[in-house]
Formats: sequence, C-alpha cells, structure tokens
Amino acid sequence: MAPTESLEAKELSLVGKVELRIALTDSDTKLESILNTYLPPLLLKLASDHVSVRNKVISICQHVNTRIKAPQIKLPVAALLKQYKENVNPLIRHFDLLYIQQGLDRIQVSVRLDLLPLLVNGIHQNFLESARHTSSLFNMLLKLLHSLTLPPRGSADDLGLRQQLGFVTAVEDAQFVASWIGRLILYTSDRSRKSLPGLNVEDCSFLQLYDNKDTWQPSVTGGMILAETKVVAIKFLASGAFTDTERFFPALFASSDPNSRISDIGDDMLKRAVPAISLDRIEILEHLFQLYLGTKGSDGSLPARAPLQTRILGLLCKSKRATSYTKESIQILRDGLTSDSQGGSTSSTMGKQGLEASKLRAQIFTYANWLARMSETADIDIVAPSLVSQLRGYIESQGWPIYNEASSGQSSQEAHMRSLGYESIGVLARASPTAIVLDVDLDLLRWLFDSLAADSAGREVNLSIENALSSVLGAFGGSLSKELETSLEGLLLHNMQRQPGDTEGSGNKIVRSTQFTAVRFANRCLPFSNTKARWINALAIGDGTNTRREVLEEGRKGLNPYWYRTLNPEKLEDTHEKDVASSKYDFPRLVDLIEQFFGGNSPWNPSNLQGKPLPMSDAYSVATRFCHNVLLYQGLSSDLPALDSEWERQLEILVSNDGKAREKIKNYVRTLAANAATRSALELLLVAEFNGIVTPTSKEISSSGNCVLQLCSLSPDPVVSELVPHVGLLRNSITCTNRSLRETASRLFGILASHPDCSQTEVQGMMSAYQSKSRAWQEAVGSQYIDVHGAVLAITFTLSRRSFRIYSSATPMDKLKNNPFIDVILEILTSSHDRTLLDAVIVSIYELSLFSTLSPDSLLPAYSAVAIVKKLAEHAEKGNEKAVKALGAFAMQCEEDLAERSAFDQIIDTLFKLYSLRDPAIQFAVGEALSCAAAGWRSKALIAALDIEGSPPPSASRDIALASVLDRILEECKTTKPALRQASVIWLLCHIQFCGHLPSVQERLRDCQIAFKGFLADRDSLNQETASRGLSLLYEHGDTELKDDLVRDLVGSFTGTTANMSGTISAETQLFEPGALPTGDGSVTTYKDIMSLAAEVGQPSLVYQFMSLAANNAIWSSRAAFGRFGLSSIFSHSNVDGYLAQNPKLYPALFRYRFDPNTNVRASMNEIWTALVREPTTTIDKHFDSIMGDLLKNILGKEWRTRQACCAAIADLVQTRPATKYEKYIGEIWTLTFKVCDDIKESVRNAAMALARVLVGILTRGLEAGDSSTRTAGAMLKNVLPFLLSPSGLESPAQDVQAFSLSALLQIIKKSNKAALRPFVPDLIGRLILLLSSLEPEGIEYIRLRAEQYGVTGQQIDDARLSGVRGSPMLEAIERCLDFLDEKSMQELRAALENAITSGLGLPSRVGGSRVLVSLSTRHNFLFKPHANHFLKLARKQVLDRNDTISASYSAACGYLARLASDEEIVKLVEYCRKLYFDSDDERHRLVAGEMVLATSKYATDRFNALAAEILPFVFLAKHDSYDRAKSVFQDTWNETVGGSRTVLLYLDEIISLAMQYLNSPRWALKHTAAFTIAETINAAGAEMSDAAAQVIWPGIESAMDGKTWEGKEKILQALVKFARAKNVVTEDEGRWAQIQKIVLRESKRNNAVYRQHALACLADFVELRESIKLGTEVYEITAPIIEEVLVGPEVMDHDMQSGGLPSKTVNEEIVANAQAALLRSINPLGLANEDLLSSLSRALALTARTFSEIGSRKVHNAIFEAEQSLFRKLQRGLRFPVPEPIIEVLIKFVKLLFRTGDQVEQTRTKAAEAAAAFAPLTGADEGMRVALIEEITGARAQERSVTVQQSLERARQAIPDA
Repeated sequence: MAPTESLEAKELSLVGKVELRIALTDSDTKLESILNTYLPPLLLKLASDHVSVRNKVISICQHVNTRIKAPQIKLPVAALLKQYKENVNPLIRHFDLLYIQQGLDRIQVSVRLDLLPLLVNGIHQNFLESARHTSSLFNMLLKLLHSLTLPPRGSADDLGLRQQLGFVTAVEDAQFVASWIGRLILYTSDRSRKSLPGLNVEDCSFLQLYDNKDTWQPSVTGGMILAETKVVAIKFLASGAFTDTERFFPALFASSDPNSRISDIGDDMLKRAVPAISLDRIEILEHLFQLYLGTKGSDGSLPARAPLQTRILGLLCKSKRATSYTKESIQILRDGLTSDSQGGSTSSTMGKQGLEASKLRAQIFTYANWLARMSETADIDIVAPSLVSQLRGYIESQGWPIYNEASSGQSSQEAHMRSLGYESIGVLARASPTAIVLDVDLDLLRWLFDSLAADSAGREVNLSIENALSSVLGAFGGSLSKELETSLEGLLLHNMQRQPGDTEGSGNKIVRSTQFTAVRFANRCLPFSNTKARWINALAIGDGTNTRREVLEEGRKGLNPYWYRTLNPEKLEDTHEKDVASSKYDFPRLVDLIEQFFGGNSPWNPSNLQGKPLPMSDAYSVATRFCHNVLLYQGLSSDLPALDSEWERQLEILVSNDGKAREKIKNYVRTLAANAATRSALELLLVAEFNGIVTPTSKEISSSGNCVLQLCSLSPDPVVSELVPHVGLLRNSITCTNRSLRETASRLFGILASHPDCSQTEVQGMMSAYQSKSRAWQEAVGSQYIDVHGAVLAITFTLSRRSFRIYSSATPMDKLKNNPFIDVILEILTSSHDRTLLDAVIVSIYELSLFSTLSPDSLLPAYSAVAIVKKLAEHAEKGNEKAVKALGAFAMQCEEDLAERSAFDQIIDTLFKLYSLRDPAIQFAVGEALSCAAAGWRSKALIAALDIEGSPPPSASRDIALASVLDRILEECKTTKPALRQASVIWLLCHIQFCGHLPSVQERLRDCQIAFKGFLADRDSLNQETASRGLSLLYEHGDTELKDDLVRDLVGSFTGTTANMSGTISAETQLFEPGALPTGDGSVTTYKDIMSLAAEVGQPSLVYQFMSLAANNAIWSSRAAFGRFGLSSIFSHSNVDGYLAQNPKLYPALFRYRFDPNTNVRASMNEIWTALVREPTTTIDKHFDSIMGDLLKNILGKEWRTRQACCAAIADLVQTRPATKYEKYIGEIWTLTFKVCDDIKESVRNAAMALARVLVGILTRGLEAGDSSTRTAGAMLKNVLPFLLSPSGLESPAQDVQAFSLSALLQIIKKSNKAALRPFVPDLIGRLILLLSSLEPEGIEYIRLRAEQYGVTGQQIDDARLSGVRGSPMLEAIERCLDFLDEKSMQELRAALENAITSGLGLPSRVGGSRVLVSLSTRHNFLFKPHANHFLKLARKQVLDRNDTISASYSAACGYLARLASDEEIVKLVEYCRKLYFDSDDERHRLVAGEMVLATSKYATDRFNALAAEILPFVFLAKHDSYDRAKSVFQDTWNETVGGSRTVLLYLDEIISLAMQYLNSPRWALKHTAAFTIAETINAAGAEMSDAAAQVIWPGIESAMDGKTWEGKEKILQALVKFARAKNVVTEDEGRWAQIQKIVLRESKRNNAVYRQHALACLADFVELRESIKLGTEVYEITAPIIEEVLVGPEVMDHDMQSGGLPSKTVNEEIVANAQAALLRSINPLGLANEDLLSSLSRALALTARTFSEIGSRKVHNAIFEAEQSLFRKLQRGLRFPVPEPIIEVLIKFVKLLFRTGDQVEQTRTKAAEAAAAFAPLTGADEGMRVALIEEITGARAQERSVTVQQSLERARQAIPDA
C-alpha cells in the first residue's frame, strides 16, 4: 500500500503547490498568468484515481471561481478547448467547458476566431460521446459566428474556408454543423410545448442547452438574440465551408423562414443545392416525409409549418420514387383536406386560414396530380381510392352540390381550391380507373355528373368539373363489361334528359346542361355498335332549335363512323387487344338499331305518330339516313368504301353507279325479307323513311325522300307492299310547295300506285284528279301551276312504272299507246312558257321514254319525233340538263337509223352541237345522254334508273350507233377548239365509264388511250384531270400489254425521255394563255401567232425559243395531271408486276418532285408516291444514295423550281433519316446550302434558309447530346458559325435572314456542350459584341439625334436602348459562352474582347462590352482576375465617351473590376478620378469621376473601405459640387459608405487639407465647392465641436469668407456663425472671436441685396451668442442706413428682379425684417449704463415705429415682435432698479407699439401678444408700465375676434405682477 499512498500524496502535493501559487497571487495580472500555466494541467487531475485528489481539485476550482469574476482576467481558452478535445473524461470536460464558456468572451475577437477550426474539429464524435457537452460547443460556435467576417462569396478565401476548418477531411463534422444549423433555423423560443414543428424534444433541449432558459435571452450575460443568430448561422452555411449537398436541408428550412433576411439566403442556396442531390434517394425522401408529418410519440417532432410543408411538397413533386410512399401520401392529403372541416388537425398549420394555408392546399392538389401521373399502377391503386374519398369529402364539406359560400371563408380562394379538388379527382380517376371509376354503380361518375349539373360555385369550378370528366373519359378507353356498359347507358340517358331550371327528386336544382358531356361519353366510352349510344346521339341533335352547337356537332359525329374512329383512334399493339379495339368500330346490328330508333317506346314509333307532328325533326332525318346507310354498308359485305370523311357520299355513288354493289344489296334485302324478325325491322325502317316525307314538320326532306326511294328500288315487292296502304298520304306532298318533296312524292307514288297490291280504286281516284288538273293546265294561275306540276309528275311516274310492270307481266303494250296524257304533255311542251310546267314535261318525256311508254310509234299524227327533238334541243341549248337527258332517253326509243334527218341522227347531232356550252356539268350530262342513246339500257348510266323490281326492258341493238358515236368523239378529240376539246374528252370519259364493258368500246381502247394522253399536256386543268381519270378507267378495262404500254408512256413523259404525251401542234394550237406574252397589239397565244411574230422580226430562231418555253409550260402542266382521279392506281399496280418493277430510276426524280414549288405538281407527286411506294422507309433506305446524289446534283441546277425542290427534299430527308445515313454528305450539304442561300430567286432563298434551319436543328441536337454523335460537331461548327456571323447571316440587310441567323446562333450556343464550343468562344464573344449594334434598327440613331422633335430626350432613348441590350438574347448567348471559358480560352478572349471594346461603334456594342466585363468580374472572377488590371485600364479610357449611357456603363464596369484589381491599380483609379475632377474644365468629367467612385463603393465595397482615407475626403468635398448631377452622384456615394456624420470628424484633417488646396483655385466651381465643404464640416461637427477640430477648421472657414460675394456664400457665413456658437471654439482664443465678429460685421455691410438679407440674418443670430457682447452701436450704424434706404427708396413691385433672382419687394422686406431683428437683439442691458441703454432703446424705438408705419409687411412685423420678445427677456435679466423714468417712458411706447396690429393677420397678432407676455414681468418695476400694459391688453382683448389670440392676450394679462 505504500506505493499507492505515496502516489496519492505526490498528487496532493502537486495540487497543493498549485493552490499555494494561486493563493499567493495579489493581482489580477499575476492570477491570469498563473491560470494560463497551471489551470489546464490542474483540471487533468480530475481524472485521478484518488477521490481525495479529485476533491482537492474541485475545491481549488471553487476558489478560482471566486477569483476570476473580474472580466479583465483572461483564461487559457485555447488550451482548455484542446484539452477538451483530447480527453474523454466527463469530469475534465465539464470543468473545461465551464472555464471555456467564462473565458470565451474575455479574449480578443481575433483570438476567439482562431479557435473556430479547433472547435468544429471532431464535433460529430463529441456529440456521439456527450450530446449535453456538445450542445455547449455548438452554442459557442454560434457565438463565434457573430464575430466572424466572411470573405466575399466565390473568392479564394471563401473557397479555402472549408480547408481551413478541416471539413475537407472531416466531412461528418461539416454535415453535423450544417444539420444543426438547419435545426436552429426551425427553432423558436416558444416553450409552451416541449417539441416544435420539425424538431423533437431532444433537438429543442440541445439548442436550449438542456433547459437553460437564459440561452436565448440577450439581456442575460452570455445570452444571444435568436433571430440574429439565425442570420449569421445561415450566412456561414452559405459560405464555401459547406457543399451544396450539406446545405440542402438547412437551405430548405431557411427558404421557408418568415424572416426575409434568412429566406433570401435560403432561396439562393436551395436553387444551387437541388440540382446537386437526387430527390429519389431513400434517406432524403424519408426525412422529407418525417419533416412534413412529424414523428410519433410524446417526444417526437410536430409537423412542419405550412410554408415548409409547401416547399417539401414542391420537392416531392419532382421525385418519382416519392409516389411509392403510399401511406405517407394518404396521410398528407388526409391532413391537408380534412383539417378545416374537423375543426383542427394534428397538423400545426392546416387549421389556420390565410395565404400560406391556401398555398399549401394548392400544393397538396399539385401533389395529388403528381401521384396520379407518376405512380406505378400498383401504388396508385392503393392510394387513389382513399385520395378520391378525401377530395370528395373536402368538396362536400363546402356544400355540395350547392356551394355554401358564406361558410367557406375566403370565397374566391376556397372556390379555387374546390376547382383543384375536382381536377385532382379526374386525374386520379384516370390513373386508377379500375379502383375508382369502373364499378358497376358508377358512383364517382354519377357524382361528377351531378356536380356538373348542380354545382353553383361559378364558372371556374364548372370548367374544372368538365376537365375532371374529360380525365375520367380516358378511364373508359378499354372494352367494358356488359353490366358496366348497361349502367353507363342508363347514366348517360338520364343526363341527356336533364334541363337547366328543373328540380330533381333529391331537391337539387339543375343549373347547367350535361348533354354535351353525356354525348362525349357516349361517343368515346361506348362501342359504335351500341344502339343506346347512337340514340343518345340522336337526342343530342334534337330538333336543332334549343340545342347548343357543340352538342349538335358531337351528336352528328357519333352517327358518323369516320368521326367515331377519329375520336377513338386505335392505340393498341397486342393482337388480342387490337381485335377487341376493332370490334369497337363494328356497325350496330341493323335490327337492334331500327328497334331502338323506331320501335318500342321511341317517340318515332310509327304507331305513336298517327298524324302528330314529328318530334326532333332534325334528328329524325339524320337517324333514318344513318339506319339506311347501315343497311347499305352491311349489305355490301365486301368491296366496302373507305371510312373517311366522304364515306357517305362514296357509299351513295357506289350504290347508284355500281351494278354489282346494287345486286349485293338487293340480295341482302331479300335475305332480310325472308326472315320474319328481320323483315319486320326492314318494314319498320321503310315506314319510318316514308313518314319522313309525309310528315309536314320534317326539315331535311331530301334526305328522307332519297332514302325511301332508294330502299324501295332495292327491296322486293313484298317488302314495298308495306307502304301500299299509305299511298293516300302522299296526296298533300305531291301538291306541296316544296319542289324537291313534290318530285320525291310523285316518284314514290308512281312506285306504289303501280304495285300489284295497290288498291286501284284509290289510285284511279287520285289519277283522275291529277289528269283533270293536267288537262286544265292552260287555266292554271299562281299556285295552281304547282298542282299541275305535281299532277304531271305523279301521272308520269305511275304510267311509266305501270307500263314496265305490264310489260314484265306479258300484258300487251298496246293498251298504253295513244294515251291522252301524252297529248297533254306534248301540248305543254310546244305551247307553255312556264318553267315549272316545262320542267315537269321534260321529266315526263325522260321517264316515259326510258320505260318505253313514249316512242315515235305512240305519237299522234299531230306530233312528230323530229318536232319533239327540236323542242327539247331548244331547252338543251339553254343549259337544261334534264332536257339533255331527255334527248338521250327519247333516242333510246328511236330506231337505229344513221341516215340524215332521221330522229336518231338529229338527236345525236343536237347533242354534239352542245359542246359550246362551257359548263362541265352540262357536258357530263351530254356524255351520259350520248351513252344512253348509243347503248340503251346497256349503259351503266341507267343502273339506278330502274326503281322497281324487275329486269331492264330490252332496247333496240345499238352496236353500229355506239361505234359511230365513239369514232366521232375520238375524231373531235383531235380538234384545236378549246370548247370542243374539253367537251369531247368529257364525252369520251363518259363512254369509257358507262360503256367500257361493251365490245365496240373494247375494240377502241388503244385509240382512246392515245386520245386521253393527248390531253395530259393540255393547258386546261379540267382536261388533264378528265384525261387522267379516263386513263385509269382504261387501265382497269385493258389487258396486260395495254397496261404496260400505258405505264411506259406515262413514265417516259414524266422523266422527259419521250414526248409521246405532248400531243400534236397545228396552227391553232394554243400554247399560252391570252395576255401572257403581250406584244402591244395583242398577245402571242397560238402556234400561228409565233410563226407570224418570227416572220415580222426576221428571227426564225424565235420559233424554237417560244416552243421551248411552251414545252416547259406543258410538261409542268402534264405533271400536274398525273395524280388526278386514279392515275396513282396505274403506278400502284405497275410497281408490283409491271414496268416500274424493272425501272427503279424513277424514285430519285419522283422524290424530288414531291417538293416541287407548284402546288398541283406537289399534290400529284405525293399521290403518286403514296400509290407507288407502299413502304416509304424501306424504299428510301434502299435508294438513299441515289436520291441524295440526285438532290445534291440538282440543287445548283438551272431551273429555280429544281433548286427550290432540292432544298425542301434534302430538309425532309435529313430529318427523317439517322445521322449515320447522311453523315458522309453533311459537309457538302452545308456548303451547297450556303450557296443557295444567296440565290437570285427569293423563294429559293427561303427554301435554302428553311434547310439551313433544319441543319442547325440537327447540329444543336448533336451538340446537346454530348456523346459520340457529336464527333463531327467541330467540323460542322467551323462551317456554320462563320456563315451565321457573316454579311449573309446576322449582318444581312434582310430582316428574316437576320432573325434566322440570330435564332440559329442562340440555339447552337444554348445547346452546345463545353468541349464542342469552347474553341470558338473567344472569337464568338468578340463578334457577338460587335453585332449587337448591327442588329439595332437603323433609324434609332437618327431618332436620337432628333429626339426633341418626337417629344422625348436623347437620354430616354438611350435608356430604352440600354434596356434592350440587357434583355437581348445576344447578351444571353454571350453569358452562355462565358460559362465555357477556361484559362486557355480566357487568354485568347483577352485580345478579342479588347478589340470589341475599342472598335465597337454603336451604343449596344459599347454597352455590351461593359456588360461582359461585369459578368467576368462577378461570375468568372477566378479566370478573370489575372486580367483585371489590364481591363480596368482599358475601361478607364472608355468612361470619357461622349454618350452618357456608355460612360455610365463603363464607370459601373470599373467598380466591378476594382473587386479583382490590385491595390496599386485601384489607387491609380482613385488618382485618375481625382485628376478628372480637379483638372478638367468639363463638368461632365466631374460627373464621370463621381460615377466611377460610386461604382467602386457599390461593387467593390471592401476594396473601397480599405482605401477610405484616400477616397472619402475627396467624396466629401465633391458632394458639394455646384453641378447638380455630379453632386448627386457623390452624395449617393457618401450615403452608401458612411454610417453617420461623425465620419467627417474622423477624416477632418484630410478634408480640410483637400479643401484648402482649392480655396484659391482660379476655377470658381472648385473654389466654391471647397468653401461649401468647409462649411459642411462645421455642420457635421455640431455644437460639441472639440477645440482640436476647431483648430483644424478655423483657417479654412476664415479663408472661405475672404473675397467678394458670390451665389451661395451665405451658407459659408451661416456656418461661420454656427462655428462661433460651438462650445470651446472661441473661449480659449478671444482673438479668434474678434476675427469672427469682424467678418460678420463686414459681411453685413455688403451691398448685394440678395446676399445682404442673409448676412443681416446671420448678424441677428451672432449678436445673441454672448450676453456680454456690446455691438448695439455698430449694429445700429449698419442697419439704420439700410432700413432708411428701403423706407425712402422708390417703391418696387414683385416683378422687379434683383440679380439674385428674387423679387425686389420680397428681398427688401427680408432685408428690413432681418435688419430690425439685428437692431433689437443687439441691445444688451448687461454692462450698459442707463444713459447708453436709454439711447439704444430710443434709437431702436424710433426706427421700429417708423418701420411699423411705413411697411405693412407681415414678415417685417413678425420679425420685430420676435426680436422685441428677445429684448424684453434680456431686460428682465439686465435692467437695474429703480428704472429711470425716461427708460420707463420708452418702454411704455414699446408697449403701445405692440398693439398697433389691428389690421394684421392672426399670426402677427399672436406674436404681439407673446411679446406682451414677455414684457409683463417688467411692469413690476413701475405702476405706470403696469397700467399701460393692462389698458392695451384690455383694449386689444375686447376687439380681438380670434380665440387663439385672445388666449395669448389672457396669458399676457396673467403674467402681469400684482400691484
């Protein structure tokens, strides 16, 4: 045990020695020295193993604690802190911290800051060891930050701060400090709760030093101001000590802090930090959710405040992984949407109303949308139902569907939230349709429809509901189950019946229609085969009166298969899904469709009509037409027309013209009729269509009429018999006023009346009536003509159909011959002039002839066939198509007799003569008539003419006639007459179309081909199109050899290898349009004209030149015909197995022609390309090289069309091919493009510019990619940048070229990566700066020089120009280029930038150069710092530019450059400014100097402050400049840099010294400025001016007062008086006082009137500075003459001006007022004998009384009364008693003088009363004075009307002593 005891004793001995040393210290200095040495090792003994030693140390520490209370004792803080870091013993650490905390505030700031690296070193490990101790360390860190001056952001010192603090290696320490600074930002001093938003209990305890209540109490020693601490902490965090990743969360907290000093820094940090981190990191997301929602448990953190929650949601909306946190997302929306409705929430903020809460709720809706868009299907299916439920609850809590605005607080904001709620529901529903929408009950969809119908929150909410429903619409994209489809049908039908204003059973009032949305759902969610959906479409159309246009259009789209497919495009790729999607487009089952529309409870059910008006008449005709088309479409089964926008018309054409199609449909109808169920539906449709024409309310009569006629013609008689009983209903329609309806009803009557099942009794009755009307045609007047018209048609159709049926039943035809009705119609034809009757008769002749009822044999002797032909010819020649067709039909009944003058021959001749009619429609009718005449019923033109069951009646053989007519047409095709050529090609087309199947035509197909080819080069586009169509028909009818020949000829003509298509030329061949080549007397048009012109001028070669021109025109015209009317089908078929399959050279030329500038050519070629190239991508890839080679070869061709087409073709080619495909051509493409950009033809240039834009786009995309695809980017940039910067680009005089070049250049710069663009940056920046002026409008400089003429100043225009430069995209591009700089390119930029700055001419370029210098100084200071001195010198030279804007820009640039320049260069800058200011005679130079100094103070504050002693005296002097603009600039500089007026005293010696240098300057401006400066130093020094300061100032102020008067000198004099007033200024130096007195008196004698008024005022102030002063006599001698001069001088008016600029009267009044004040105040009773006092008072009284009597100025009187008030107070102090009687008499006179103010204003009377109050105490010396004053006051009081003056008089009365 001995060794142990010995060790303990040894330790106790050592500790005892230290204790003795401490005890023996007898001063604080010695104690401090002892503690510095022994305190740290003493504390180490606290780790002793012996209790006695530890106790001894603790007792010593207690003693030390009592000794170190004196604040001047410094403790070894550094050693203690180091010891704390190196030891882990808690007891040692406790005492270390105790003394560190005590000693930290006692050491110097610099020493304190040196502890910072040691303090933060290992702080994270310290926290792990002891959080309580670390809280003290962190608190000390915060205290040190208050003293820390951070280096400028981005400086070398700033970037080195991280290394200095050791954070480079100890990253965990940096993270720890940043983390707790972030927690500090969240901390508040509110201790009502243990935890805070974002902070748990432990966090709060840590920041509170574990319940130390004084931590954040600034009034307590060691306490800090929380707000200021947050500011310095966040500034520290923003320094270079931390990385963006470490700053992220603290920056997030700071950005949402209510203190703008914190939030501004936080916003800046957050912008930088967000790109540096990944928001998909799990730890970041979990922390964000914990912050937002808080943590569980009693010790957990509360949810963040609303601003921070808003920020967090904004970040979560950028993270896709955040959507996988389903539970947290649900809670966020639940808390955010239910807090208000529940009256509170766990959220700390959502219960509040206000702007932040509204922002948060809006962000919550944004987050809901983010979840819907970005979540995985599994996640959104979990989240969506709950979210939608919460959103619905939120909306319903506001009142639903009736919006409860009163309970919603801020109605507009809440309504907006309601809108967002609806939209979010829609987005969620679309994202998770199965979980939300697609339930059998369709609850959500029903709720949304109810909201749309009844929500009363306003238009914005209504739009949001519609958007939500549009989103939900996408949820029904797939196939629906039968149950769901049925439920949707019911919902939509219900919403179609809702009408605004109705009240439903639930009590909800309908406020808006839901029809449009319901129709949209029907069209997009239900298949086309759904009959309920089609019924909804019909309901949408309605009757067309009360239906909105969009509802009507949507309804029509739903009944059109093309539009249905367009609204529901196929997007599926899976085969099964494609099949399902395709089934969606199936047509409805005909039977179901008819039953839905016209059966059951439908309002259109024929059994429900029975004479009633037809409901929804517009929809009825559309519906019947739709059902009719469905029947036709399904009847065709194959060879269906394409379902495009023209599908209905194509279907009609097919049924009307195609015999095979009609036969298919007839067979289909027979099949329907064979089945009982389908037959009833067919008959129902027939009856429905019939009702459409017999019901008077029907609007679209023609549609229903055409349908019923077509269906009757396609149906067998048993089906048509369904209408036979209703034949009588046609009676009204036959005689109605609607002509179309009359014709339709008459035709239908003929069909039904001739039906075998028709009751002849009723028909005979109607026929008899009609015959009676027809026979009485001559007596018809007015509307009776309509009856005759209807009767004639009805009889015609009945007789013709009955004749056919009789023929079909083998009944002898003789019974119908010689019918009296024929006589009637022929009589009308020959005798009537009424168009209506003639029209009916012509139709009658056509129909009767067609059905063999009328023929030459059936005519009575009175009428001949020739006469009929002649009469019909007369009408035909007038353009009557019906008459033309009637001729053709009548010819069918004439014998085939080609002999001259036969009826048949005359008909043919008549028809051929109609070529002169230029209407193409007439010519097509002629062609149809010729085909009928030549082929009879074998002509396909009559396919639809037979509208009853049965085969066409036989007609006479026409083989000879057909061949003859065709030959004649072929011959006419060779004519040169334009009208005949056009007519003949149309007739030829009609014959091929209608008779091409007949042998006579087949034999002549080659001749027809030749004829058609001759028209392909015709100048008339109709001829080309007709010929093209004819060739396609020939191709269909021809054999293989014919087809190949045709293709060969076409391709030869197309490629220019043959001229087979150009036709032949005769003398009359028209080569040019009339007027195209004028000659003076006319124009060259035909070949004959060319020959004549060549002969006249004697130049035979002219023929060839004209013919070449004509051939060029012809070839382009012929190419325009290639794609018309089916030539594409020729190429299409030939491409597979014909000529083109072996000749692929066509592709390059064809590809080029697709981009021909001629619209017709382009359209034609595209159509050919589509037909010829089935797989464009494969074909182009296969022939790419040949196509590109052809384009590059022809881009510089002779023809402008070719050049333009090549540009467009190359642009298309490079955009649609990968870069590897054309990479080898890219250089050549660029080169040729630039050449064509300078083409002589504008359209070619435009095409080349378009190609250049495409190439630039490709280039920028390649540059943006930043990978191997940019390996050619450098080479491409070498080509494109010089072009863009050349006179052909940005410097081009063409505005569009400039715009393109600028746009292209900006794109290249914006999207380029550093590696690609960096080599070009130096030159590019210099060029861009110079181009800034080039892009400015030329007229700007002109306007600036003449600015006054336009009502503006030149500076205003320059300001606008400067604003334009700052916002210029060019400057933005320059900034982008600067970002690419490195050290090498920076060195290269130096020369380019210097050249741009020195050689730039216009303001934009000059200003742009300065902006670049600023940017380099701020954003690229490390690279630019080595060059700062050079450019500062350069900028100094630019500040003297004559333009103020340029000068100011470079002055600002000097300020920025001063940040980086060396101290020597800044000193030179200051010296330059001083030289510019003091040595130049130009006042602008003084302004420029001020601007440079101001810029330096603003933008290089630290450098400015370092040279403050050099600069501030100069600034102080210059801020008194007489030039206002310069003065203002220097004043701003002073205000920016100086905290208060005491700064003047700090630099007083320098200021006075500088001013004294220029007090004697020969330049008056500098002399005066120096004087003003000295005066201002006096004002700054104030009344407490020290003697030392006075010693410095006095020589200056004395010198400044020398010399004659000058404008503003009064300020110097006033300062001198103020100088004299200051304490200690003159008390020690009476000589100085005497000199001041001398100066004041001297200046008062000055003769300058303007200056005199101020000098006298100063004299009045000066004489009162000392009570002992005796200047009464001197002042009287000065003032009396002056007052006398004014009193006896001539009267002046205000318009008389003195040299000072003030009106003379005003100046004189001011002089008198100040002179009187000086005179009265100069009387000082102290030290004056009674005789002298009496003399002074008497003189003053006399002069004052005279002034009163002669000058009535208020200003003068006020001055006198104020001065008398001062005099009376002096008399109170200095009057000796007893007062001599003479003095009393004078004083009484003064009293009486006071009350001579009856006619003065209230202010003057008040001052008089105040003077009386001052006089009142004097009355105690003499009863006479007392009585006199009382009498005067009493009299004045009685007369006074002003209450204020009365009160003043009363106070004066009360101040009189009692007797």
